[in-house]
Amino acid sequence: MPQFSASDLHTVASNPSSLQFLQVFLENCPEISQPQTAAYRRQGKGRPIVLLHGFLGDSGNWQGVMAELFEVSQQDLSHPVEVIALDLLGFGASGKPPVKYTVPQEVAFLRAVLRELDLESCILVGHSFGGWVAAAYAIAYPEQVQALCLVAPAGIRDDEFCGRYDWMRPVLWRTPIVDVALWLLRPLAKLVGQSKTLATVSWARRELNRQPAARSFLVDRLRPEDAIDTVETQISAIQAPTLVLAAELDDTIPRWHCETYAEQIAQAQLRVIPGAEHGLPQQQPGAIVRSLTHFISTAVIDLQIES
Repeated sequence: MPQFSASDLHTVASNPSSLQFLQVFLENCPEISQPQTAAYRRQGKGRPIVLLHGFLGDSGNWQGVMAELFEVSQQDLSHPVEVIALDLLGFGASGKPPVKYTVPQEVAFLRAVLRELDLESCILVGHSFGGWVAAAYAIAYPEQVQALCLVAPAGIRDDEFCGRYDWMRPVLWRTPIVDVALWLLRPLAKLVGQSKTLATVSWARRELNRQPAARSFLVDRLRPEDAIDTVETQISAIQAPTLVLAAELDDTIPRWHCETYAEQIAQAQLRVIPGAEHGLPQQQPGAIVRSLTHFISTAVIDLQIES
């Protein structure tokens, strides 16, 4: 990753959806004293929509959504949008400081990025872990969020998650022995019809080694009492118009998590996308865009007119 000076706002790319970079300082995070690189994708001009990816993801997960939003914006020139997809701290090509990662750090990172991009407020869209961060941001900075869209959001304390990923602990070991073992298991996995499972485990190991924030959240949150920054007790304070999208066949985020957000946030709307699994941005970009644009054109535009 090249180094950037603090005065660099961003790198202008020929492709508006390719990665751009800027340097930001995080406020109220003494454990992260050095400026951090923020990687993001940006496309269009108009009402800003900021997209936050999920666990083990990055801004590239949103490229289908970005393309469809841009196309819709081009068809309806009365409501143009600018779409920004961000690699969160410790993910993708953004900075990876050697710290124990927390949601407040991600909120401080997002705040610093939006400040550097000179965005006073935006429509904030978050998937899974990104939904958790988006909700926490809306709680911390209510005046900076025009509207909120939570897509299969995490962030609700659920003690059933503890122990759910214990099988992944060996995957987290920092030793080449694990990689050798996974390679040697390939013939056996093929023989018993588990090649896909082994490929998933190998992919998870690569991503966890590449994305320290994801690794930190698994290693440092093995007990129920470690869930110190979930937002279920605070989401009733969210003031922004909110759309919650749930995936009908989601086996990662239980439906009741989405329902908790919708019930606790005043006048929030809940929509279940039929036949959808957890990876909504990659698998159902059209459904997200249709729901989001309808939400913006009704709840958000009407709110603006009333104010």
